[in-house]
Amino acid sequence: MRTRENDPVKVKDLMESIKEIGLQEPIDVLEVEGVYYGFSGCHRFEAHQRLGLPTIRCKVRRGTKETLRHHLQ
Repeated sequence: MRTRENDPVKVKDLMESIKEIGLQEPIDVLEVEGVYYGFSGCHRFEAHQRLGLPTIRCKVRRGTKETLRHHLQ
């Protein structure tokens, strides 16, 4: 449900950084009733995908549907 594209230069820079020193800041994920939603770290996630890395570190926080609605506004 992204509303904009990631900045390709930022993704490229993150890819280089992740290859050199690894991911420094995990992405943020919200878990609502067993469904996971990423809400911070889109550039880092894309960089991981483009590098072909099978996993990414994340901070998972549980929330309600109301919490999710708040993040989508």
